[in-house]
Amino acid sequence: MSTRCGFAAIIGAPNAGKSTLVNAVVGSKVAIVSPKVQTTRMNVRGVAIKGETQIVLVDTPGIFKPRRRLDKAMVAAAWSGAGDADAVVLLMDAADLAEHPQGHAARDTDAIVEGLKTSNRKAALALNKIDAMKHAELLPLAEKMNATGVFEQVFMISALKGDGLADLTDWCASKMPEGPWLYPEDQAADIPSRLLAAEITREKIYLRLHDELPYATTVETEKWEERKDGSVKIDQVIYVQRDGQKAIMLGKGGATIKKIGELARQELEEIFGRRVHLFLFVKVREDWADKREHYREMGLEFPEE
Repeated sequence: MSTRCGFAAIIGAPNAGKSTLVNAVVGSKVAIVSPKVQTTRMNVRGVAIKGETQIVLVDTPGIFKPRRRLDKAMVAAAWSGAGDADAVVLLMDAADLAEHPQGHAARDTDAIVEGLKTSNRKAALALNKIDAMKHAELLPLAEKMNATGVFEQVFMISALKGDGLADLTDWCASKMPEGPWLYPEDQAADIPSRLLAAEITREKIYLRLHDELPYATTVETEKWEERKDGSVKIDQVIYVQRDGQKAIMLGKGGATIKKIGELARQELEEIFGRRVHLFLFVKVREDWADKREHYREMGLEFPEE
């Protein structure tokens, strides 16, 4: 039997559950997750295997109406991931859309559907978080989306609980073209270790801090030093935009940054399977979100304005 391999892009409005879905299908942590919108900033590739088929799942940033330069770069990355893919899955937070039919997510999703129509792109629709709503609420939503003519198939899933994921994975596998696998069988993700380490630290910032501060932050791995004892020393810089944000990031007596470092180090040791010495430094750089080099570090194209 010949092998198959291709790309399946998971797109959707912010906070639809795309990263949770990719992690669940892959079976290990590939993308960072937090309850905040716009946690994912770049396309992250996770690798799933179904029989003789290798599916490279592309977790994309949420698509919304961008205002800042960083927002524009994230949305451009999402559409680029969809354009290059062999299959596209539009993931919707069905519970949120049923409760807030005129909300931000509904408007963002409508715009995504229009974008798919304009590009003449067929997709699968995955209605997520069905465990949080009644079945009777799902049908009108499915019918409305079906009427757009964009979707080949509709799946009702819970990315968190794993419901319906086997059927969705089968559909993705059926769309993959014949060809050799791109990754070894035991590789779950395609992301450089330095970038993954920075993303894990950024996830802990999103989970520990609130309001606008996480969005005013970026993390860069400045140094990666292999030790003779098999451990690794990682130096990271957390950039913020104002002195007041730096004070919050550090916390009283350095308590907040210490906790962020502890949580990040513990997870990095689990991921890399070895001891990690993590050192975090907080620096103020007011215009980091307008500097080309920071976009390169994040794996994003720099949008000219």
